[in-house]
Amino acid sequence: MTAPGNVAGVQKLTGLFRKQIFIPIAALLVLIIFNLIADPSFFEITYAQNSAGEPVLSGYLITILDNASELAILAIGMTLVTAASGGQDISVGAAIAISGSVVLRVLCGDNPRPEEMQASILTAFLISCLVSMLFGAFNGTLVAYFNIQPMIATLILYTAGRSIAAWINNNRLPIISDPAFGYFGTFMPGIPVPTPIFIAIICMIITALVLKFTTLGLYTQAVGINPNSAKLNGINPSLIKFITYVIMGLCVAVAGFIKVTRFSTINYSVVALDIEMDAILAVALGGNALSGGKFSMASSILGAYVIQFLTTTLFKFNVSSSALPAYKAVVVIVLVVLSAPTVREKAGKVWRSIRSAKAGKEAA
Repeated sequence: MTAPGNVAGVQKLTGLFRKQIFIPIAALLVLIIFNLIADPSFFEITYAQNSAGEPVLSGYLITILDNASELAILAIGMTLVTAASGGQDISVGAAIAISGSVVLRVLCGDNPRPEEMQASILTAFLISCLVSMLFGAFNGTLVAYFNIQPMIATLILYTAGRSIAAWINNNRLPIISDPAFGYFGTFMPGIPVPTPIFIAIICMIITALVLKFTTLGLYTQAVGINPNSAKLNGINPSLIKFITYVIMGLCVAVAGFIKVTRFSTINYSVVALDIEMDAILAVALGGNALSGGKFSMASSILGAYVIQFLTTTLFKFNVSSSALPAYKAVVVIVLVVLSAPTVREKAGKVWRSIRSAKAGKEAA
């Protein structure tokens, strides 16, 4: 006879398997175990000196948390866009180039290498937020009010975005020499933890509060599941879709700000290159249906960190940058397939049949 404790344990395990966040957690555990076996030093965190000679935390884990900051922020916006519109915004990489270019243009003015910044950093950031939200509104209008498929609608900015970014600064590569500008992409004086980690945490907290204390999450899911039913219940599907794209634009502005402050300059052709693909994969890896509807924000954000963990692991073991996308694609495809509701449902049936057979033998 099966002990009550064992039954409760099995039920908890089964319940965890059914949860949406199970796949990214499982993927993270696999990566952790692999690195523990292959090279335990992967998890060492030490003190090192940065370019300013100050002691800062160093190690692969710090690198993962730091480099995943932009991707985690973009995953927030991409999750909402996907849930509401049943499609993805493929223009975020180009939009980051525009956002970063705006920041540098405001700070540099007509001089690409000014001795002093021409405006405050806050002013430059707020202007870039406004511009990015306008481009998000452009994408949202095409999707929500002209009923253009999201990938096609955002393809416009994906194609033209980097050219627009270069045009903003007259095809010049501006450079900010003031070290204060770089604090937001590297380290604040006296703080050993990279600043982008704090920015990402702030964005997550704000998102959690918005989803908890407003109806945005509920309305987004309702529109994604059935826009006609949502409309009958007094929800404006077009407005909700439009708002999610504007929020996506705001996320792009924050990610773009981090990108340009990391190097105090910008390379229009390569900045945030293909980051939109990683953002979409983060949403998929989180178990969210790319066709829209119900979503888990925590799963998407964790998916972003899993992708960065995978990228850093591959670099650690000297996988060439040209081969990196192929390795990443294979691993992510496996994880996404495992996270598919159909696969999880079939696995659940197999697990239940095994339990039934075991219970029958014990009863006999």
